[in-house]
Amino acid sequence: MINYPERLNLAQTPTPFYPLERLSKQLGGPRIWIKRDDLTGAATSGNKVRKLEFLLAEALAKGCDTLITSGGVQSNHCRSVALLGAQLGLKVHLLLRADIEPKPVGNLLLDQLAGATISHYSLDEYRGLNKLFNQWQEHYAALGRKAYAIPTGGSNGTGMWGYIAAAEELSQDFQRHAISPAAIVHATGSAGTQAGLMLGCQLHQINTQVKAYAVCDNAEYFTRKVRGDLEQWQSHYSPQTDISGLVADTSDEYIGPAYGVAGEEVFECIKEVAALEGILLDPVYTGKAFFGMIEDIKKGKFSQWDGDDIVFVHTGGLFGLFAQQHRLGY
Repeated sequence: MINYPERLNLAQTPTPFYPLERLSKQLGGPRIWIKRDDLTGAATSGNKVRKLEFLLAEALAKGCDTLITSGGVQSNHCRSVALLGAQLGLKVHLLLRADIEPKPVGNLLLDQLAGATISHYSLDEYRGLNKLFNQWQEHYAALGRKAYAIPTGGSNGTGMWGYIAAAEELSQDFQRHAISPAAIVHATGSAGTQAGLMLGCQLHQINTQVKAYAVCDNAEYFTRKVRGDLEQWQSHYSPQTDISGLVADTSDEYIGPAYGVAGEEVFECIKEVAALEGILLDPVYTGKAFFGMIEDIKKGKFSQWDGDDIVFVHTGGLFGLFAQQHRLGY
């Protein structure tokens, strides 16, 4: 029995789990299943809500009245923090990296509607993110407020609990459908979901490979970041848990031109999956990962693991699609 820390009830869970029969038939196997974590909420949809159940519980337990977090202009994480902060009556301050032009569409529009304070920073300024966090925490302390800093993507030892719990949910999905998948596939950007799923599979005794598709950085970065998150979790929550066998399996072959920038092949994949299965992917995260998974299926890379089933965890991102709708050619 796993003793979870305090959490808030913010996500609509369990999320749906079912096979993509038409796509699987079109590929000629394996059978692809989808875990619809894009349905954890309406405006707060996506994987970040699972992490924030634990992070925001910690913020409230510490008596914080202000949330500071960071991400790109179209950050799904920042949008979730902005909306959940408003829901909980907390002030939210977003530190946004100017990776693309900050037009008031998609996630940024929702950030503004939620009343978040927004500071935009150049790529060079954003490299000093830790300093920025400290400066703003000191600023709010001088105003008599107590600010809680949430790392980019909500990815740290505390946020990992969201996908340790999701792994337990997946275990129940697998039992209900009597499957033992060869792999659990997902997009990775800040590595928290990746670390949580890896540890969750170990803790819940799920004998399935966790395969991540990077949307930025390289495989070596994710090896280090996942290890750091795991060690932070271990030191803070469970020193007796052996994490030595957990090694990140990350593909960095389908990142494309840059973070938030996808090639035409990803947009074609997004359109094909929407028309075939009614599943909406985004060009920043899920579109790249889904495209990478399909390409690797065609290359036979998943045949190295036993099992006729593959599970894709849909981590959300719908609103980011609107910021790049011109790339869809409609």
